[in-house]
Amino acid sequence: MRICVFQPDIPQNLGALLRISACLDVPVDIIEPCGFPFSEKKFKRTAMDYIRHANFKTFIDYQSFKDQQSEDPSSRVILLTTKSKRNYLDFRFRKNDRLLLGRESAGVPEYVHETVDDAVTIEMPGKGRSLNVVVSCVMVLSEAIRQTRDL
Repeated sequence: MRICVFQPDIPQNLGALLRISACLDVPVDIIEPCGFPFSEKKFKRTAMDYIRHANFKTFIDYQSFKDQQSEDPSSRVILLTTKSKRNYLDFRFRKNDRLLLGRESAGVPEYVHETVDDAVTIEMPGKGRSLNVVVSCVMVLSEAIRQTRDL
């Protein structure tokens, strides 16, 4: 299982995702360009010393990410999006899935939607339209780990 972040634009969210990586031993793929430099003070403060323990890899663009992903034909890219009708709770995750998160400000462009293996959403019966990207990631990642923990 991997967390993949498409062009993150809020350093605190990426810092929180790196903390999740360090604590749960789930690698993070960062697809650039980011909307901030990695040396930004807020990013360092949010990631704290967890960044030393996080397993992360950066990619210069989406194509280089896809090229690397294609080296493992059993790996699937699963997009977390508000534009899917498939509830993540009804989806069957696999151990080597890559959970792709879009930019906080704009999600992912159409060309990304067209190239992912599948897409899931978090149903929201309330009045909000979306959750914070980190909250969404943790919800879906937890379900994916629950489903695949004994495999």
